[in-house]
Amino acid sequence: MSNDARTQQEDAYLALQSTDEFQALRKKFRGYVFPMTGFFLVWYFVYVLLSIFATDFMGTKIAGSNITVGLIFGLGQFVTTFAITFMYSRWATREFDPAADALGAKLDGVKEH
Repeated sequence: MSNDARTQQEDAYLALQSTDEFQALRKKFRGYVFPMTGFFLVWYFVYVLLSIFATDFMGTKIAGSNITVGLIFGLGQFVTTFAITFMYSRWATREFDPAADALGAKLDGVKEH
């Protein structure tokens, strides 16, 4: 690829980034991902802090079995991770990917000229 073609491609990317459509897509992505990440981090740190500072609580056995509150919280971390992944995948397929594909098609149209 020549330097001139590379410069045209870079210009096309920069032009796309400055469009309202791209900025709206970026805002939509951040509006979903940042709160979900924040939620998970809070949930994770609550688990870690309870494990450190509330050992009696986390060691409490449930219904007389060998299952403890800490074990339930730990398994909840895995469940939460899978749930967030599943929800993101559904959201991206339904909301994000079609808009991103449309912007990509516009960019491909610019690159062909």
